[in-house]
Amino acid sequence: MKYKRKDFEPPEAISRWGWKFHHVGIPTNDIMPDEIYLPQFKFYVSGFQSSPFGIEWMRFEKDSPINSLIQKVPHTAFEVENLDLELKTHNFKIITHTNSPGDGVRVAMIEHNGAPVELIEFTK
Repeated sequence: MKYKRKDFEPPEAISRWGWKFHHVGIPTNDIMPDEIYLPQFKFYVSGFQSSPFGIEWMRFEKDSPINSLIQKVPHTAFEVENLDLELKTHNFKIITHTNSPGDGVRVAMIEHNGAPVELIEFTK
């Protein structure tokens, strides 16, 4: 039987794989304060820079190329040291292949049990 964690234990991604929580992305249809537009993805992001909890709001244009699951379901994002290694090591269902939304950052999106999860690697 696969190990089941106790209520007080962090998830395996943190405790065993060494990932770090980065943010929660929440889709919205509302125009939010201080939105930043990402033209290559046709959506707006806001809140991340000012949220003490790592909450990011995402508002998508109708023709956004972003996977529909990401547009509808909130996602959790984790910082990883080596994105390529993590994708190769685990048998993840990749829904958005590795890309660079900005300088010094690479991301990929996976799906786990119907929920999107973002993996982020920063150039240090």
